[in-house]
Amino acid sequence: MGPTVLDGVRPEMSVYREEIFGPVISLVPVASLEEAIGLINANEYGNAASIFTQSGFAAREFRYRVETGNIGINVGVAAPVAYFPFSGAKRSFFGNLHPQGRDAVRFFTESKVVITRWTPGDGQRAITGIGR
Repeated sequence: MGPTVLDGVRPEMSVYREEIFGPVISLVPVASLEEAIGLINANEYGNAASIFTQSGFAAREFRYRVETGNIGINVGVAAPVAYFPFSGAKRSFFGNLHPQGRDAVRFFTESKVVITRWTPGDGQRAITGIGR
């Protein structure tokens, strides 16, 4: 299936109930912000959701109350790009972690502190500079 916009999607439709991966977006019309948040949070999947609004209040409410792994505000949902996390919520969650950004680097990196002091030995001289 090529890039597809599905308009007028309702909760009883299979396209709403199933998680679709691909260039597909489902537009679900709702009467209010409360209804939108309720529908999203009631769904067993929680990969991503977007809201398009001119209201800062609606954007904040959506951001803090929607139970998904990725949220778009006045943008489509972020595609899986190397610097974005790709981990949803609820049944969309994969793995044991939500690795993203600096936290992921810290988690998967073993760090250590190395402190040294060298003094020139007999007949040796200190070498300074980089690439010499």
